[in-house]
Amino acid sequence: MEIIPYRLYTVPLFCLLFLGHFVSGQLDYNFYDYSCPNLTGIVRNGVASAVAKETRMAASLLRLHFHDCFVNGCDASILLDESSAFKGEKNALPNRNSVRGFEVIDAIKADVERACPSTVSCADILTLAVREAIYLVGGPFWLVAMGRRDGLTANETAANEQLPSPIEPLENITAKFTSKGLTLKDVVVLSGAHTIGFAQCFTFKSRLFNFDNTGNPDPTLDASLLQSLQQICPNQADSNTNLAPLDSVTTNKFDNVYYRNLVNNSGLLQSDQALMGDNRTAPMVMLYNRLPYLFASAFKTSMVKMSYIGVLTGHDGEIRKNCRVVN
Repeated sequence: MEIIPYRLYTVPLFCLLFLGHFVSGQLDYNFYDYSCPNLTGIVRNGVASAVAKETRMAASLLRLHFHDCFVNGCDASILLDESSAFKGEKNALPNRNSVRGFEVIDAIKADVERACPSTVSCADILTLAVREAIYLVGGPFWLVAMGRRDGLTANETAANEQLPSPIEPLENITAKFTSKGLTLKDVVVLSGAHTIGFAQCFTFKSRLFNFDNTGNPDPTLDASLLQSLQQICPNQADSNTNLAPLDSVTTNKFDNVYYRNLVNNSGLLQSDQALMGDNRTAPMVMLYNRLPYLFASAFKTSMVKMSYIGVLTGHDGEIRKNCRVVN
């Protein structure tokens, strides 16, 4: 398999010395060095092919990872099809007809299985694929510790209850983050992922026509953006699944323009714009708007933290041969 070349990654030596060999229990930066030495190249190639076909896929893979980690931990439970033993997370309300990228992970997993049979977990493939996808569209690069194992079940109820909603108050969203060991800062930083990707109209349409049941648009929404969105999402049911970019300025580039949009009252989702309406989060929004490199650094840190949520290691779980079914 031809490996698509990337520019060299450099990490300061003192960082490598500080990080050491093992992190987060049994996760290890060199976990597959001997058992599957070409893993990173295989995943990189698969992601690059998918993003070349559809740039939106980078955001889709990121969301897939987020929705996996917030339910049962980062165990690839979201990839499981429904079975007689459990209801899959794919059909939970936050995921149904929304979360995507499964076929990309399937294709990468098939390539990995050909090279290294029964060795690499779907959870690690998804985690690594997201790093590659973000870097490919201009985002930061970070080290990924591996050794995750795949869960044996899925939890539709937990997906319905634990995944944040774009129409929830900030306090509710923050509570869901803190229940996973994340912080209010992580809420602000990981929300910055909305610098890429799209949202379906039903997730924000109330802001355009009937905000808080007033019969009027959200008065905080920028007037020109409002007019544009009303054309994309007319006030009729058949527009609910139309797509609008989360960042209309640099839609396909991972950068800090998301925060500029919030400062300019041009956040698409109510949950995003709410970050400018809270005196705890607004200063962080303004800071990341001014300092893109600070955002990139914080995003790497928050992504690593999220990727450690509830991981299975050692003899827990399994290494699935097919990401859609347990062995």
